[in-house]
Amino acid sequence: MTKEISVREKRFNTWIAIISIVIPLVVALLFGYKIPNAEPLSFLPPVYASINGITAILLIFAVWAIKNGKRNLHQKTMMTCIGLSLLFLIMYVAYHMTSESTKYGGEGLIQYVYYFILITHIVLSIAVIPLVLRTYAKAYLSDFEAHRKWAKYTFPIWLYVAITGVIVYLMISPYYQH
Repeated sequence: MTKEISVREKRFNTWIAIISIVIPLVVALLFGYKIPNAEPLSFLPPVYASINGITAILLIFAVWAIKNGKRNLHQKTMMTCIGLSLLFLIMYVAYHMTSESTKYGGEGLIQYVYYFILITHIVLSIAVIPLVLRTYAKAYLSDFEAHRKWAKYTFPIWLYVAITGVIVYLMISPYYQH
């Protein structure tokens, strides 16, 4: 690794650490804040659940693209996934800043399944932030060998987060107040 890449990578790593801490903290703070007299944005949950579903499909498509030598298509698809994840985050925060949290109404075993999926989804959605950023940084710095190594961990976690986001929505949607 050249000295220039090493310096650039250190800068990336600093920003990755900052962003990986700031995003969850800001989301947690905003999640607890309700905009006074705001009209609930009750139309958003199916929209951001759909964004999660599209992200999952595009992640799989991106893997197909790179395995078939379509590097440019892979890169564009991954950038779309990152953009969709940011859009999801904005909508998710906006919804929770205007609406009360919905309690899951299922009972028995399904309640435990729901909370297991929800908790793993939340924990891994926080953990995937530095993974996505680190994986992206490796590709940006043209360290494709390291990019592939990071992607082996990032991809399944990001895919799990995207898919479980849809599952959580489908499981809780009957309990939303309209």
